[in-house]
Amino acid sequence: MTITPLDAHRQANATSPDLAAALETIAERGVEFVYFQAVTITGRVVGKVAPAKHFERLAVKGVQQHQTAVANLQGTREGVLLAGGVNAPEYTAIPDLETFAVLPWDNSFARVFCRLYEPDHLTERAGAEFACDSRGLLRRLHNGFTDRTGLELRTGCEPEMTWQGEGLEAQFRPGSSPAYHIEHLERNRPIVKKVVEYAQALGLDMIEGDYEDEFQVELNFMYDRADLTADRLTTYRQICKQVARELGIQASFMPKPATGMMGNGCHHNFSLWRDGVNVLAEPGVTELHLSELGQHALGGLLAHSAGAMLINGSTVNSYKRYWDAGQFAPSRINWGLDNKTCTVRLSAVGRLEYKLPDAAVNPYLSHAVILAACEDGMKNEIDPGAPTQGSSYDAPVDTRFPALPLTLGEAIEAFRADEVLTQALGPDLSSLLIDFHADEWARFCGYVTDWEREMYWSDAP
Repeated sequence: MTITPLDAHRQANATSPDLAAALETIAERGVEFVYFQAVTITGRVVGKVAPAKHFERLAVKGVQQHQTAVANLQGTREGVLLAGGVNAPEYTAIPDLETFAVLPWDNSFARVFCRLYEPDHLTERAGAEFACDSRGLLRRLHNGFTDRTGLELRTGCEPEMTWQGEGLEAQFRPGSSPAYHIEHLERNRPIVKKVVEYAQALGLDMIEGDYEDEFQVELNFMYDRADLTADRLTTYRQICKQVARELGIQASFMPKPATGMMGNGCHHNFSLWRDGVNVLAEPGVTELHLSELGQHALGGLLAHSAGAMLINGSTVNSYKRYWDAGQFAPSRINWGLDNKTCTVRLSAVGRLEYKLPDAAVNPYLSHAVILAACEDGMKNEIDPGAPTQGSSYDAPVDTRFPALPLTLGEAIEAFRADEVLTQALGPDLSSLLIDFHADEWARFCGYVTDWEREMYWSDAP
């Protein structure tokens, strides 16, 4: 009898010491309910809640959801439900027990992240990994990457976001900026204190933060293996939404909240490690410098950044951030030494900062495309070229790499044309991403905006 991936995960959970630890925690902390969490293609958290007395059974059996949940149960303009339609089967969500944690704002609730599988009653693909599970995909891609290269991707994210509510307006001299102003951190002290408290309780090693612009706060946590960072970013977002509820304010990860406001990015700082050594750096070299392997990885990342824009800038609104030149968002594909205007910045010895991902990014997919792009660069020894000197906004376009897509429509076509990325994500997930975002782009193109009313309502005769 063939053991399917679903069978293997169930069997591992049944005998896992993490299951015993979770049951002990449930008993000691008085946990009454558990969220079984999955992550959709847009980074939304979906799942089910179950009484804790059923946790032991469901930790092995799993919970079921209609497969269209992975696309937010989004219907197209024609009324077609994406990710399989109304007749699609359910997927089986099996928890990764090491992610079990009690919610610090209500100890009667806990949560656990799940990976998704085809149900075991199907005549074909029964028990296989669900191809559109972005969280499971990242784990598989990272394991394969390590098997082939001996390398581990470690990352840290910079989750910029917007907080709005009474008393949070910035006050600063015209022509200047409130960035880094401690007075404005003080105005946001209740937010910072509660977010850090909850984040630390859920295992995030919070390290530093600052006030970036009006309504914009960035709080960072320690870097780690890519899949752990992705889980932590998802957790961080949930924490922020909870803090906003408690304080009676609003928290948003919208990439460009308003014209003239700084966009919300989510820069990915990454390095590649082998046997505890960062291979992007060279021993004894202390100045900003990339190893040969690091240069090839960077070359691959630049070569596939146009195709990756459907992931890094996944909404119509995302592209308003790249159009606002001068606000530190990239507008072309290049790299530089401590150059904040570039797509990729060598920000420290052995660390590259990828500036294209925005605050709404699905972190599992963004890390997946980094892995695929860097491996292609190393495999084919892609040259990143010389670092950009001075402002990217004034520098000549590097024609060796495709142009940066500046609308969601352009990003769809760039992703469709990038065989390295579509093969890494697989045909099912790649097609779903194209269909989902093509429908969003079509909806936007057919929508009359306030800008159009202002421009054209009284323009003629």
